[in-house]
Amino acid sequence: MPDVTTSVRRRAFLLWAVAALAYAVDLGTKLAVVAKLEGRTTVSVLGDWLVLRVQRNPGAAFGMGAATTIVFTLVATAVVVVVIRYSRRLASAPWAVAFGLLLGGALGNLTDRVFRAPGDFQGAVVDFIAVRDFSVMNLADWAITGGCALALLLSFRSSPMTGTAGASDAGAPGAREA
Repeated sequence: MPDVTTSVRRRAFLLWAVAALAYAVDLGTKLAVVAKLEGRTTVSVLGDWLVLRVQRNPGAAFGMGAATTIVFTLVATAVVVVVIRYSRRLASAPWAVAFGLLLGGALGNLTDRVFRAPGDFQGAVVDFIAVRDFSVMNLADWAITGGCALALLLSFRSSPMTGTAGASDAGAPGAREA
């Protein structure tokens, strides 16, 4: 049976691997669509239900808060800090995946806000996946959404977020009775 330290390291490694993959795929797709699609007509993927269309978004989902870009930059930074803080205390692989998706997505959009025009931590996020009658998003947004959905599911299942999986959490705040 692996010791607790090895299990913690494996979960932390899983979190960082998922985050790195989500970030790399998001960054790569944004670079590709800006180079190949920006300023061009939409590309149909599934008729008019799903198209690729480059759009710069200074705000949040659905174009909300376009005048408060710096707030979203600070929120993304806070998410990154919190995930890093919890990364060594996650109790399970599913929580590591959820936090990895959140971290990778937050870093993807934070990169846009820091480095894209107009700059100074107020850059517009590159969105390009347009779902009819819904929204235009990017893969960072989908990673964040997937991470939040998984975290919500784990919470509803009362899966402990932090601690040491398999170790006794008796007496810990929020510990469940057997």
